Amino acid sequence: MTATELSVDGVTLTAGARHLVRDVSLTARPGETIGLVGPNGSGKSSLLRAVYRVLRPDTGQVRVDGGDAWSLPVRQLARTVAAVVQESAADFDLAVREVVAMGRTPHKRLLAGDTPEDAELIGSALLAVDAVHLADRPFDRLSGGERQRVLIARALAQQPTLLVLDEPTNHLDIRHQLSVLGTLRRLPATVLLALHDLNLAAYYCDRLYVLHDGEVTASGPPAEILTPRLLAEVYGVAAEVATHPRTGAPQVTFLPEEPRG
Repeated sequence: MTATELSVDGVTLTAGARHLVRDVSLTARPGETIGLVGPNGSGKSSLLRAVYRVLRPDTGQVRVDGGDAWSLPVRQLARTVAAVVQESAADFDLAVREVVAMGRTPHKRLLAGDTPEDAELIGSALLAVDAVHLADRPFDRLSGGERQRVLIARALAQQPTLLVLDEPTNHLDIRHQLSVLGTLRRLPATVLLALHDLNLAAYYCDRLYVLHDGEVTASGPPAEILTPRLLAEVYGVAAEVATHPRTGAPQVTFLPEEPRG
């Protein structure tokens, strides 16, 4: 499996008269983990929707390995790109193992049953997100964090070469946040994900794109762009940025406002 190259060139997305993102360009080289960060409403989710082909750009282009993503046949796209989205409200009346098995659909003929290879990939995906013990549980009776891990497992079972995730650590406890992001970082795939936690983004991502009011404010390695000045401009709060003594990654500490006398 060869990781995919992603190129977003001058993409603008609108909703009525409102710009969701404006003239955004982004690249992800094969095998890179790229993070989108920024405050709520900055355009992160909208941009991801353009990549996994839910929201068509008004202008600009999304290219996957040089080809227009919006011109790819659906089946070919599904073999290349997997998405884990925030707004998935699916209440599958299925066991967890069956939900994860859905990730194998793009690789199979219609009505084909699971092969031994499918079973192995499903088991590996469940193991990767610490959900083997959930395999026979009804999906619709899981907690929010358990559901999130199962949906990530479904995406892993799809064996994408480009994995797009919108806040994948939502609902997860600290141990599973670290475990899931570590798993994504080790994949032989290109990963594009939106994160709110800047310290997790700084540690696990090769490069970051900072979005603010629908535009890219800064991009580059975390150590270069996560500065107190940029964080004040984008998030509107004071922050200190230090280098973590053990990881070497930037460590952001947001400072509370001084109490009013």
